[in-house]
Amino acid sequence: MAQPAGNAVHRRLSGRAALSPVTAAQPGGENPVKRPADTRVIVGLSGGVDSAVAALQLLEQGFQVEGLFMKNWDEDDAAGHCPAAEDLADAEAVAERLGMKLHKVNFSAEYWDRVFEYFLAEYRAGRTPNPDVLCNREIKFRAFLDHALSLGADGIATGHYARIDSTSGGVRLLKGVDANKDQSYFLYLLTQEQLSHSRFPLGGMHKDEVRARARRAGFPNHAKKDSTGICFIGERRFNTFLKQYLPAQPGEIVDETGRVLGEHQGLMYHTIGQRQGLGIGGRADSSGAPWYVADKDLEHNRLLVVQGGNHPRLLHTGLTLTRLHWINGPAPGQPLACSARIRYRQSDQPCLLEPLDGQHWQVRFDSAQRAVTPGQAVVFYQGEECLGGGTIENRFNT
Repeated sequence: MAQPAGNAVHRRLSGRAALSPVTAAQPGGENPVKRPADTRVIVGLSGGVDSAVAALQLLEQGFQVEGLFMKNWDEDDAAGHCPAAEDLADAEAVAERLGMKLHKVNFSAEYWDRVFEYFLAEYRAGRTPNPDVLCNREIKFRAFLDHALSLGADGIATGHYARIDSTSGGVRLLKGVDANKDQSYFLYLLTQEQLSHSRFPLGGMHKDEVRARARRAGFPNHAKKDSTGICFIGERRFNTFLKQYLPAQPGEIVDETGRVLGEHQGLMYHTIGQRQGLGIGGRADSSGAPWYVADKDLEHNRLLVVQGGNHPRLLHTGLTLTRLHWINGPAPGQPLACSARIRYRQSDQPCLLEPLDGQHWQVRFDSAQRAVTPGQAVVFYQGEECLGGGTIENRFNT
């Protein structure tokens, strides 16, 4: 049975009027902005509710819309687990519902080379990486974007909760209006070129609106749970996955005095601020307060733990960072008062960003931050704008 035309589907789908997207700037400003009816956009359809509604929004706004399902992990690898078949089926159902063409592409090799090898290297070095940030830059907004442009598309769209503004020179990345779902933190590595070809139709919506919109549209995945964690690990225990690729070296768990409290199975299995899974709770010779990971001693393969979530060893007023990426213009060469986040969903923390040399910067916070973690991203903001960010290298107190 032939699929109905996409626009015909939307005329019979109930729901509120679509939000107007922020128009993406044309590269170099050489061409006038196209009308939606003349603009071909390929939406990354993951099989989830967010990307489905993103496609619906664009179709209702009059764009030429197609979908693309990307496979980023090879389940044939015995150590990997990603429910790609189920996600593909959901993406196909949404595309059929919308009368929309669905492309399918395998980026597993690119993911391994550009994201996963970095992920392993960071764990070998004793840091805790954030592969989602690199995946966005290298896969969703590079491999996917390049593929879409090769198909003749004008740009891509995703279901990220963020916004784009190109009205004041350059392209600015803005927070999504839903503070609980804002994903600008994960997008700080995007370039002007990548943003100028991208659209975020959900940036002006709240999650409950998105689910309601999907339900009214009759999407079979309207109640599907949001994906959590790292795709290639899936539902399995992190330790079980990681030891398939990195040899574990057991060592001592010690307190501040050097007293041995237990044994860890590998420093790579632990992160700063971690409370669960240490195996040293309920000791008769302790205060009874929970134990937290405060530091890793790579030289002696020791895990340092302290008691109490607000222990001084867990709090730092500053950090140093490297690999700073600035979204719009050059990175600041002078101290800049702004705000920062050192983890997803953290509230903006007032700080001063200062250059140290051409490769390193430091951040001084107005108030001490808990569990500053080397390898994680620190992302900078001024108001609604995401300025850029970098990788935490170390932390300090002033």
